[in-house]
Amino acid sequence: MLAAGRITGCYGVKGWVKVHPFTEEAVDLLHYPAWWLQTRDGIRPVVLDQGRVSGKGLVVHLAGVDNRDRAEELRGQTLLVQRDELPELGDDDYYWHQLENLEVWCRDADNGSNEEVLLGRIHHLIETGANDVLVVQPCEGSIDERERLIPYLPESVVRQVELEAGRMSVDWFIDE
Repeated sequence: MLAAGRITGCYGVKGWVKVHPFTEEAVDLLHYPAWWLQTRDGIRPVVLDQGRVSGKGLVVHLAGVDNRDRAEELRGQTLLVQRDELPELGDDDYYWHQLENLEVWCRDADNGSNEEVLLGRIHHLIETGANDVLVVQPCEGSIDERERLIPYLPESVVRQVELEAGRMSVDWFIDE
């Protein structure tokens, strides 16, 4: 399962809820055939009756949620989809969950060497509008204990992604 959105509030009095989708385009979330709801008590399937884009998010109606009180109970809950339902991407495209936890390696050009040093692991990504940003946190074997924010710019910053090897190579500054 993969987090695909979060219920952020109620919409009207008939059980509709506002959803902040984690998909690139809000409407994409409406195309998944099965949704699951992660609650404090576990994960359960939910059925999408209706939904539409509203601003930067969605408003949706889930089966069995027919009043504002029931909708309010869902506030803050996470919507999940099956990983195998994700659309296939091109060769050099990745889902965020594929990049999370990769080791990030960088050439130590300051020392006149082509040897790579470990900067840390990708903890998560941030969407900034201009480009996505990798939040790289130190890990065992990394060169220091600093968190780094590295723009996810294929070709100019990100040189190579090796999912099977669990690593990414970047051109970045090694601050002292």
